[in-house]
Amino acid sequence: MKIRFQADADLNQIILLAVIRREPAVEFHSASTARIAGLTDADVLALAAREARLLVTHDQSTMPEHFSRFIATGTSPGLLVVPQHLPPVTVADELLLIWHATESEEWTNRICYLPI
Repeated sequence: MKIRFQADADLNQIILLAVIRREPAVEFHSASTARIAGLTDADVLALAAREARLLVTHDQSTMPEHFSRFIATGTSPGLLVVPQHLPPVTVADELLLIWHATESEEWTNRICYLPI
């Protein structure tokens, strides 16, 4: 099955827009679409899991720890952590490579830090 992405509330929206502009077939929900602003990390992870969406975040400080706790008792479609210093075009390229070259099952319970 093709990967479906979920942007965390902290993700630079230029990244999301660049991915969708370059490949309109990509399903990439914004934080506002998913109504996750103000939710805890655990709740964001649970929502992404219910929606079968790989979560994309800039949060390197708390999200990886919450992800580890989440997968200890549940299943996640995965987590991609994106450093804020990476140019949006680089991140968009990486996300599109992931979307084209892998299937969602390959990311189950995995955390990955970009760039790959």
